[in-house]
Amino acid sequence: MKYDFVIVGAGLFGSVFAHEMTKNGKRCLVIDKRNHLGGNVFCENIEGINVHKYGAHIFHTNDKKIWDYVNSFVEFNRYTNSPVANYKDEIYNLPFNMNTFYQLWKVRTPEEAKAKIKEQLEKSGILKPKNLEEQAISLVGKDIYEKLIKGYTEKQWGRKATELPAFIIKRLPVRFTYDNNYFNDKYQGIPIGGYNKLVEGLLEGVETKTNIDFFKEQKYFEEISDKIVYTGKIDEYFKYQFGKLQYRSLEFEHQILDMSNYQGNAVVNYTAAEVPFTRILEHKHFEFGKQDKTVVTKEYPKEWKEGSEPYYPVNDDYNSALYLKYKKLAETKDKIIFGGRLAEYKYYDMHQVIASALSKAKKYINENI
Repeated sequence: MKYDFVIVGAGLFGSVFAHEMTKNGKRCLVIDKRNHLGGNVFCENIEGINVHKYGAHIFHTNDKKIWDYVNSFVEFNRYTNSPVANYKDEIYNLPFNMNTFYQLWKVRTPEEAKAKIKEQLEKSGILKPKNLEEQAISLVGKDIYEKLIKGYTEKQWGRKATELPAFIIKRLPVRFTYDNNYFNDKYQGIPIGGYNKLVEGLLEGVETKTNIDFFKEQKYFEEISDKIVYTGKIDEYFKYQFGKLQYRSLEFEHQILDMSNYQGNAVVNYTAAEVPFTRILEHKHFEFGKQDKTVVTKEYPKEWKEGSEPYYPVNDDYNSALYLKYKKLAETKDKIIFGGRLAEYKYYDMHQVIASALSKAKKYINENI
């Protein structure tokens, strides 16, 4: 059997690309090394609850075309991400807003909150932030940094905040309104019935195979396809010839609890350094579930090593320079399209992955009309 495309990885990039090509009359085969489709957005149904097996996935975008695109496969609900932070059993609203400032300082007006941050910034003496710690203090002051940012961030990245680049925290939302909506985007929600519905819609009519290790049969897949679409780690594809890119990984501890509501919110961040996990998810709240039981997940960040899942690229100077070497090498490979968070070594949100896949599919179609 000959295919126009063998697509390595059944996550969002691979699924969108396969859908677009199939729609344009191309024959696609999607393979994945896991025993399921959907990549990291895969949900497992436990006790009637769609459990986000690989961490919370909350869809948000300002792009109406992308929003309409995903809603053409499955209807999205009105879920709004409003996480809370637990610091040594004190509860604070996120993102940092007037509720947080009141909880911390008992200030009631934006002027009072701004004055408090300004006072703390002046005391710090920071003029040009050189690292994440200094950037955070310059944005929200020392109190919020020490209670709600420092411990969480150092756990998440496995490095001291003073060793992390300032840009990581520049997109941190800070609001002088009583607004607990984490994202500023116009469109936000969760697929009704879970993300599997979205992936099933994208891959309808597409041939798929799971439990397939591409590298064990690479020669075979190259022979049966005109092109390979590769969504895995770009350094692994090139056998780490320039060295290994660094990633952060996660471990998940899922628990079924015999109660209807454990924490009253989908996402609770644990910001104290001595708590080993970064957050607890309660999955039923993503879809406003009323089940008798609940499923919670603790997230433990860790350094990526061979055999663990790579989740977050570490986009510091060293890794960015190393990725550029692989990118240049990738550009010499006419038969292969590299795409997705791991192949492009980018900290993509879901809407950005979909946009990248649509863009690369469109480029291919336009060049081959």
